Amino acid sequence: MPDLLIELFSEEIPARMQTRAADDLKKRVTDGLVEAGLTYGGASGLSTPRRLTLAIEGLLAASPDVREERKGPKVGAPDKAIEGFLRGAGLTRDQLEERDTPKGRVYFAVIEKAGKPASEIVAQVLETVIRTFPWPKSMRWGAGSLRWVRPLQSILCILNDETGTTVVALDIDGITSGDTTEGHRFMARTRFSVTSFADYEAKLRRAKVMLSAQERADHIQADATNMAFAAGLEMVEDKALLAEVAGLVEWPVVLMGRIGADFLSLPPEVLQTSMREHQKFFSVRDPKTGGITRFITVANRETADLGVTILAGNEKVLSARLADARFFWDNDMAVAKSDLSIWTKALENVTFHNKLGTQGDRIRRIAALSRELAGATGADADKAETAAQLAKADLSSQMVYEFPELQGLMGRYYIKASGQDADVAAVAQEHYSPLGPSDNVPTAPLSVTVALADKLDTLTGFWAIDEKPTGSKDPFALRRAALGVIRLILENDLRLPLDAFVDRQLLRHKIHLNNDADEQDLAALRSLLEEIADHGVFGAAFRTVMEKLHANGQSGPDDRPLLQSMGSLVPDLSTDLLAFFHDRLKTYLRDQGIRHDIIDACIEMPGNDDLNLLVKRARALAKVLETEDGANLVQGFKRANNILTQAEKKDGVEYSYGADVKYAETDSEKALFAALDVATPRIESALKAEDFVAAVAEMADLRAPVDAFFDDVKINADSEVLRRNRLNLLNQIRGLCGQVADLTRIEG
Repeated sequence: MPDLLIELFSEEIPARMQTRAADDLKKRVTDGLVEAGLTYGGASGLSTPRRLTLAIEGLLAASPDVREERKGPKVGAPDKAIEGFLRGAGLTRDQLEERDTPKGRVYFAVIEKAGKPASEIVAQVLETVIRTFPWPKSMRWGAGSLRWVRPLQSILCILNDETGTTVVALDIDGITSGDTTEGHRFMARTRFSVTSFADYEAKLRRAKVMLSAQERADHIQADATNMAFAAGLEMVEDKALLAEVAGLVEWPVVLMGRIGADFLSLPPEVLQTSMREHQKFFSVRDPKTGGITRFITVANRETADLGVTILAGNEKVLSARLADARFFWDNDMAVAKSDLSIWTKALENVTFHNKLGTQGDRIRRIAALSRELAGATGADADKAETAAQLAKADLSSQMVYEFPELQGLMGRYYIKASGQDADVAAVAQEHYSPLGPSDNVPTAPLSVTVALADKLDTLTGFWAIDEKPTGSKDPFALRRAALGVIRLILENDLRLPLDAFVDRQLLRHKIHLNNDADEQDLAALRSLLEEIADHGVFGAAFRTVMEKLHANGQSGPDDRPLLQSMGSLVPDLSTDLLAFFHDRLKTYLRDQGIRHDIIDACIEMPGNDDLNLLVKRARALAKVLETEDGANLVQGFKRANNILTQAEKKDGVEYSYGADVKYAETDSEKALFAALDVATPRIESALKAEDFVAAVAEMADLRAPVDAFFDDVKINADSEVLRRNRLNLLNQIRGLCGQVADLTRIEG
């Protein structure tokens, strides 16, 4: 079996495209070969800045012969039917066979196709792959029609086995295949021929090319770490930059340079970001002080002066870049120390969303909600409001304008420089978190408060203008914001009536969206905000405001269309947004092994806007359902519920008047009464204390008496008195179990 080697040699491929391109080449070529009948033993795709390489081992020398039988029309069928069958089979009538079948004599076609040699199949597949390659961006050059990421210069395509090496003949827009390639652009430009992948890899290394991107990355990491260690320093880990730099060089040469003394006082994050973004330099820090003092660059060639000239040039360019950063820093610190309101006022002219207003509008909403949330998060209300007002001030700074990824972090420096407490300054950086499922969650009360307010304002705002996620589309990252709220609540063990805070913020958005309404309407809406704070929910607050309006002789909701629409709109939006939180919570808990039906059972309970309470129910229920007693009790509950539901429907009455033990006939029936008498106060006490683990455990202990009751007792007894008493007993079981969760939602 021959081995196949393909190299597509071009001008420099962007680093971000190389790994994907090597994978695409491997997949598309191997898929094409297998579809054509050529199987193989193994394949690997590799890349450097100037080449994509594919090595395939154990390829079949030719595709197998194929014999196929096709059943055709009956003998004597119309000529058009037979001619159509012949065209599809590619045969003539005299090549057909007549065979007896249960339905009479039928024509059969026997189609035999001889296999093709591997070289012919490879040529066809590779040409198709090259012409249809899925580059994110591609270009044409010269007079040809071929598109490639950068001008394609040569194609190496060979098959080799024990008999020797064969070039697979291929010509694409004048580029003919061969068995040659070339080495490093500067250190080994001479072309050379290869006979196999091993020969190819060895000769490339002699020609100063490391073929494996992982090997180049490992080489850079090792040399940089050792170089920093030798100077008593340490390299700042940056995996993304390491992968990028490994895609910029074919022969990495690691060099360490110095940062000018004038720039060492800049924050380490500024130095690291500037060097990474502009120069692709790695940062080197002093482990004693944490300050960044040097940089590491990776050259693409060896030089006679061991990189002295390269370093001098890099240090000169870096000084110019850092001078800009120093200018931004000095100007920003001058503003921070004098008056941060300059920046917050500037945000009044920055649009957040054309319907939701400016960043200034948004900051005021977040600050108001932060003050309200402070009681639930344990933060100081005044500080929470101040922190929210300043948290986004750095968006107006010159440094963040230049390096947007530093937003929040620079705010922490600037707010602290303005004289604010450290915990207020920390909010600027921490309130954006968590940004994803693996991101750290803030724990400081102020940061948690503003982070919650920020995310809730985003969610309620886009709900208010009906810009919700649809399908896979979520342009405003609302799913991520909802998960952030969930993690902030759960990981900080917060007890938060989410519905009330959602109502308040929805109403703030509606006030903003209707700011052209008359003053009486707006005054009533603002009064609603105050009442929600007292009543906790929109409905009760709305009714209270309407009563006050009537008492003052003002028009009610029937006379004022805006108030009438608010009365129905906000609760609907609130309910819909809470359902969105529940959906995200299901995903979050499912990843932790809690089934969706268990979560659904707990969502049906009162207080489901308290996500912490909901999750405690779900975890307790999930734990008990893993036991045999818990699973069997659910089945007993469902049996009781089904019998009771059918009886109530049939009789047209509700069996909820309490069962009497004096009508119990069997020992198992009496035992169930006794068990319920013991379990009921314990379960109710545990639920009152919100000890769901204890409540569900007590409930599971009922499994044995419930099972015995169903085994021994006929529910629909001949005596109507006994029947009603037993149905009332079933209702007692249903009611007691239903205090923990809606067990009808449990599957199985």
